[in-house]
Amino acid sequence: MPPSPTRGAPELIAWYRAHARDLPWRRPEYLARYGAWGVLVSEFMLQQTPVTRVIPHLQAWLARWPDPAALASATGAEVLQQWANLGYPRRALWLHRAAVAIRDQHDGTTPRDVASLLALPGIGDYTARAVAVFAFGDRHPVVDTNTRRVIARAVHGRAQPEPPSRRDLDDMLALLPDDRGDAAIVNAAAMELGATVCTARTPDCARCPLLDSCAWRAAGYPESEDRRRRQARYEGSDRQARGRVLRALRHADGHRLPAAEVLADWPDPAQRDRAIDSLIADGLIEAEDGEFLLPR
Repeated sequence: MPPSPTRGAPELIAWYRAHARDLPWRRPEYLARYGAWGVLVSEFMLQQTPVTRVIPHLQAWLARWPDPAALASATGAEVLQQWANLGYPRRALWLHRAAVAIRDQHDGTTPRDVASLLALPGIGDYTARAVAVFAFGDRHPVVDTNTRRVIARAVHGRAQPEPPSRRDLDDMLALLPDDRGDAAIVNAAAMELGATVCTARTPDCARCPLLDSCAWRAAGYPESEDRRRRQARYEGSDRQARGRVLRALRHADGHRLPAAEVLADWPDPAQRDRAIDSLIADGLIEAEDGEFLLPR
């Protein structure tokens, strides 16, 4: 049975106003200065990356490229240099391509409607909805991993969420108040609650604003199968090898590196070569006459 439209919303709003973390992209002055572009950049950086790592990178990025046109004029090498060790560097190139599309197709202004946002390179359903809601105040459900966990527990009485599905958006939409401002707060509050209180391994139920209405608590906190996809170990992985190759080229300061000098000390030459080949295929590095460099 779907949740009622007002179930938990007042409690989430009150809790969020009292306990939300003070993050740069939530401040009025941030939105006033960078607008939807600032929200878009923050959402790209926050994908699979802790908030504490994102904040300094975000501030440096927007100081250098405060709007889409500024980023669109940069080279791929400059973008990857600035992205540094933020992780998942393909996000940097997708963000760059999105900036080019915004400049060329939307007169340099980040679009508002979800369909137009989804048409931009590298933008999926979550990011499109997040920009529409948190930058423009539109009423849409926004669902991330933390939101899905809160809904699984508070609404469905499960310890862990099921694999992502369309039902997640329907569940979140049913929780949203009619008022657009309140709906945006409920979206943010559900994410914040999952990130800080209703965490995956050690939920602090005593601090939860939904304690009295939580279906998981009412059922006696039953265990459920954790069906989340596990991330492969980083140490010694292809991901680590790719990251080391990119770091070597960033430190080359625009110069080309001969193949023999790219991770010459990597213990698995076949893995190193595989990492280089995959980076070339992803457009993250270029090869020319047996040398490698960041994309021009």
